[in-house]
Amino acid sequence: MAATNDTRRMMHLNLFLMGCGHHKGAWRHPDSSVEQLGDIRYYERLAQTAERGKLDAVFFADGQSAGNVSDGSPWFLEPLTTMAAMSRATDKIGLISTVSSTFYTPFHAARMMASLDHISGGRMGWNVVTSMFDVEARNHNYQTMPVHADRYRRADEFVDAVLKLWDSWQADALSFDRFGHYADPDKVQPIHHEGEFFLVDGPLNVPRPPQGHPVLFQAGASEPGRELAARRAEAIYAVAYDLPAAQDYYRDIKRRVAASGRRVEVPIMPGLVTYVAATEEEAKARQRELDELLPVEASLRQLGLFTEQDCMNWELDAPVPALPSLEAFTGPKGRYSTILRIIETEQPTVRQLLGRLAAGGGHCTMVGTPESIADRMEQWFRNEGADGFNLMPPSLPAGIEDFVDQVVPELQRRGVFRTEYQGTTLRDHLGLARPE
Repeated sequence: MAATNDTRRMMHLNLFLMGCGHHKGAWRHPDSSVEQLGDIRYYERLAQTAERGKLDAVFFADGQSAGNVSDGSPWFLEPLTTMAAMSRATDKIGLISTVSSTFYTPFHAARMMASLDHISGGRMGWNVVTSMFDVEARNHNYQTMPVHADRYRRADEFVDAVLKLWDSWQADALSFDRFGHYADPDKVQPIHHEGEFFLVDGPLNVPRPPQGHPVLFQAGASEPGRELAARRAEAIYAVAYDLPAAQDYYRDIKRRVAASGRRVEVPIMPGLVTYVAATEEEAKARQRELDELLPVEASLRQLGLFTEQDCMNWELDAPVPALPSLEAFTGPKGRYSTILRIIETEQPTVRQLLGRLAAGGGHCTMVGTPESIADRMEQWFRNEGADGFNLMPPSLPAGIEDFVDQVVPELQRRGVFRTEYQGTTLRDHLGLARPE
């Protein structure tokens, strides 16, 4: 894998950008960046900080509804538009955005991602999602979300059509012959895709991206999600509450990738929330400070979305009421299974569960010194829990500045994270081959 100037396996680190940070109370902090969320320079500075830390990439999720605007919605600027500007403020760091296979068409997605790969010089990645909620569906001409199985069949065909469109131009198609062809017509071909969900003639109206294909990311814990990841994904985001949960997912996905006949390394990066400080007491104080800013009603609404229950009248200092089994649950299963695991392991009150979910919604949370956090990250990395992490700072920009200034040097000292970029594309950073 592309790493430092030796051949040792290196950890992959992405920065997951989310408004003022992943903690639902972060925007209320006196030092928050909430007034800057519409200022492109804020996102450019975040990307520059991540690049200073030699991170593989920055990642934007996306949502298709406004949510309750009084609660501090993380959505402001559209991600792909934002990344066009961020690419001009950075040189090497990768840029990854969610694009929904339910709400876009293959041609639209392929064109935008190919354009951004050209603009960035080969640094784009695409996180393939099927989207989740009916409130999103009703902004896109659906009464409700399509059923889970249909969404994943559509996603599989969507990816297939996008890859065909990127492949519709051969790498050497452009000839720029002023006395002949701009492009060799034999090397630009229609795709004539006709499937269950899409009719796409092609070819794309953007030449082949610099990376061949922007890197395909996927995150799915359900059975169809894992199968899609095993067949299609080149890198995977995961939800894991603790190391045993991470190992179960890691080993299952690696087995499925091998069983699908793909002879590739597919890096797996669980989400990671960190509170880092010089002492453990100071780190815990930072966590408490944000937890005390948590808006309770908004948190109960979020818990209701995660569990498909009406939580608004739950008693805050009582145990969490019984929830449906994972098998009986019809919503997104990855986050729900994590919530069940937290309840089983920690037996929290409703109030304690809200605090636990406040930053990252159940992803692994590490609170401590740079050394103790690096210890746990290395334990996951060396024991089939992760190939790296999708960093979810509880507050921004402070959370990523603390990580880059304190934890990254400790990981570099241990020889598990790069000290310099060895290439210029996202594929270089992830050690992925360029598709022919």
